[in-house]
Amino acid sequence: MGEGRKDKNKMKILLLGSGGREHAFAWKLTQSPLCEKLFIAPGNAGTLQHGENVAIGVNDFDAIEKFVLENEIDLVVVGPEDPLVNGIYDYFLSKAELKNIPVIGPSKTGAQLEGSKAFAKQFMVRHHIPTAAYGEFTIENLEDGFDFIDEQTPPIVLKADGLAAGKGVLIIEEHGEAKENLREMIEQNKFGKASAKVVIEEFLKGIEFSVFVLTDGVDYKILPNAKDYKRIGEGDTGLNTGGMGCISPVPFVDAALMRKVEERVVIPTIEGLKKDNIVYRGFIYIGFMNVDGEPHVIEYNCRMGDPETEIVLPRIKNDLVELLVAVGNGTLAKENIEIDERACATVIVASGGYPRDYEKGKEITGIASVGSSSEQGNTIVFHAGTKRDGDKVLTNGGRVLAVTSYGKDIHEAVATSNAAIEKINFEGKYYRKDIGYEFR
Repeated sequence: MGEGRKDKNKMKILLLGSGGREHAFAWKLTQSPLCEKLFIAPGNAGTLQHGENVAIGVNDFDAIEKFVLENEIDLVVVGPEDPLVNGIYDYFLSKAELKNIPVIGPSKTGAQLEGSKAFAKQFMVRHHIPTAAYGEFTIENLEDGFDFIDEQTPPIVLKADGLAAGKGVLIIEEHGEAKENLREMIEQNKFGKASAKVVIEEFLKGIEFSVFVLTDGVDYKILPNAKDYKRIGEGDTGLNTGGMGCISPVPFVDAALMRKVEERVVIPTIEGLKKDNIVYRGFIYIGFMNVDGEPHVIEYNCRMGDPETEIVLPRIKNDLVELLVAVGNGTLAKENIEIDERACATVIVASGGYPRDYEKGKEITGIASVGSSSEQGNTIVFHAGTKRDGDKVLTNGGRVLAVTSYGKDIHEAVATSNAAIEKINFEGKYYRKDIGYEFR
């Protein structure tokens, strides 16, 4: 999308989003000497430490346009998936005054890799990318869906086709229960419009991990891998959440497995986007299942993950603004990614009751003793669901903080984050003490 403005070296950057991912981006972007000023829309109490929060919603494209032009923004970095799926890249491209301002994120069609499970599965089949066998069903062929369920060996995986805030995937042990849930998803809108179409997948037995790719649409760079922990309870029990913590690098992801990932998935994905004439300049999150040493794609996301961003960015030594400018200019091939060899772990501090009902507005104390978001020792505190009220920082979400630590190994990194969390307090504070448990 053009080369941006060349009348100055320093850049004014607008970052869209308000979670832990965006605080990690703000922390990393403002380390660059190229960043003159950072604005975050709408941001949180943590992003305030690195720039100016702006009261604009991530999907309010008209307000974003007005702000970008009035403040001479040179680069727009999109954190969450919603504005990408809604076409913010295309919106900028369609406007004469905006089209030369790089937007880091895919086109609306490219964002369908996350926005539609069916689109993603069709893409993978078309480009011979290893993934689970599947079928897609709507109200018109619901009975076929029941027949398809009968053909599966449980557990059976049901996925709402559209965006469902990370909650649209069900793994069910019995055929009858799977059929009942399929009917609820399609006929009773269990996940709203997102489940008007449902993808039913073969269950893959293995261990999950994630790989992150940055692309300018022609070339790509592979970023540090990660493994996140979705369940609320220790030992991976209880309800699914947006993620209770993660580790990087993943101990079982060795050079041989990464070679398979690159050759069988990353390269065919980038080449597939080109063949399909899909414009994609930004991050690709690829969720994998490691099945006996063979990587299968579970899902694509059209942006960085959360809380994975909070460990991936701290492990990247490069100037992030330089990398993103290269994405906008189509010169990513010239860049080399430098990775911190230390292990990294993020532990999420959540509100009591999450992921069900929880209260907001609880005062948080003790963050300063850990080091806020400036690295103090080996720990960084990223704000996720917080807001500022005068001098106080209050809880404002289910996942409140992401506490990231370095270590010589996963055990040390997790132990350091857990020790830091013990210095932070708010009513109802909850965190999993066992992140990375199977590797410690």
